[in-house]
Amino acid sequence: MNCCGKTYGRHEAVSFDKIAHRIMKLCYGLSQDRVDHIEISQKVIAGLYKGVTTVELDNLAAEIAADMITKHPDYATLASRITVSNLHKKTEKSFSKLSRRLYNATHPKSGRHMPLISKELFDIIQNNANLLDSAIVHERDYLYTYFGLKTLERSYLLQINGELAERPQHMLMRVALGIHGEDIKAALEVWLFIFNLSRFLSMSNTEIFRNLS
Repeated sequence: MNCCGKTYGRHEAVSFDKIAHRIMKLCYGLSQDRVDHIEISQKVIAGLYKGVTTVELDNLAAEIAADMITKHPDYATLASRITVSNLHKKTEKSFSKLSRRLYNATHPKSGRHMPLISKELFDIIQNNANLLDSAIVHERDYLYTYFGLKTLERSYLLQINGELAERPQHMLMRVALGIHGEDIKAALEVWLFIFNLSRFLSMSNTEIFRNLS
């Protein structure tokens, strides 16, 4: 089955083989006997409709994998990988470039400047752009559980005009800089500490990530 979907404004053919191949690539290291990427792909294909985006297909695939966790725990890992891969595909990698988008954000209707980060934080990031960009290890996003990632997406990752703009590591660095400001060394230490903490605590019970910066 083929359908015309959209990838960030571009129309492209969506097929079972493409979906199955993408999911299969994310199954590395998982139980090949217990994790059935073909079954997930078939269920995704069943949800196709004209104009569906690849982002929506990834969201559906992740939800399907999450629903199959009771069959084998590796489905939880797969759901997390699909979610992170999808998020990385649609967001800016560079923290300094992202901060420029966040600071220059405007109201979608009036066009009025509505920065999502403070001028002080923006200046700190720009003045230390190379160091901060090189310090962030985006692969750490794959260490979050699927349900932890969905909590971050719903409540903590910043959005621009309703679209997710941040990755988890961006958010943690933003929080760390909100705490320590121009003390970059201390901010990097706190960034790593918060990352380790955030993997194990229920982030819905604290407002620290939302209120700092």
